[in-house]
Amino acid sequence: MLIARVVGTVVSTVKHPSFYNYKLLIVQPLHGPGQEDQRDFVALDVAHAGIGDVVLVNQEGGGAREVLNDPEAPVISLIVGVLDSVELTSDP
Repeated sequence: MLIARVVGTVVSTVKHPSFYNYKLLIVQPLHGPGQEDQRDFVALDVAHAGIGDVVLVNQEGGGAREVLNDPEAPVISLIVGVLDSVELTSDP
């Protein structure tokens, strides 16, 4: 799981049947100070997210296929929630 911000959408005229009724969104992983930037990637949206939303992304294919209830779905990254706020704390 990781936290990311939705930065764009993907438009496709043809997509895999497992993806019908879901949006494909481009997400940018968020990171803390000193952490390396990660590349943007495409995630299937089951949480009704939109551009600018901070989201929780599952990046494990088995879990994503379980959520979709489709053992043959060709998916790895799945937006599973929209976050209202995130609080970072450091251990004393």
